[in-house]
Amino acid sequence: MPTRWFEDVPIGRVLEYGSYTVTEQEIIEFAQAFDPQPFHIDPEAAKQSPFGGLIASGWHTCALWMKMSVPVMIGENNKAAVGSPGVLELRWIKPVRPGDTLRVRSTVVEKVDLKSRPDRGIIRSRNEVFNQKDELVMSLIGQALTLKRQATAMEAAK
Repeated sequence: MPTRWFEDVPIGRVLEYGSYTVTEQEIIEFAQAFDPQPFHIDPEAAKQSPFGGLIASGWHTCALWMKMSVPVMIGENNKAAVGSPGVLELRWIKPVRPGDTLRVRSTVVEKVDLKSRPDRGIIRSRNEVFNQKDELVMSLIGQALTLKRQATAMEAAK
């Protein structure tokens, strides 16, 4: 498990994790609920699309990244994780297709001290999602709002 407190996370830290195989059924079910475009919900119509077959919604790929990331980045007992102010630079690079097996590489690229909230900071990580052929399918910069150990300890002592 990675270190949790803001002070303990070094810039440049790389974590590789996850393995998730995407099924045709879940691509269709997700898209029917959230992104009902023909190339996401209809295998026959998808063959006539520029993609030449069924592909996952980019939002589905984001949800799968989150599913693989939460157990690693937050875990069950991480009291330092506060939330996220969002993601930056989201890119869908290659389509995710039925049968693709996805994994994640996460690299800490920046840490931001919050002057307005001295008990916390933001950790930014470049997250790259690869398929089984080691092709990059999605990238984004995630932002984790994280408590500082020292400030939290001082607060608790009051």
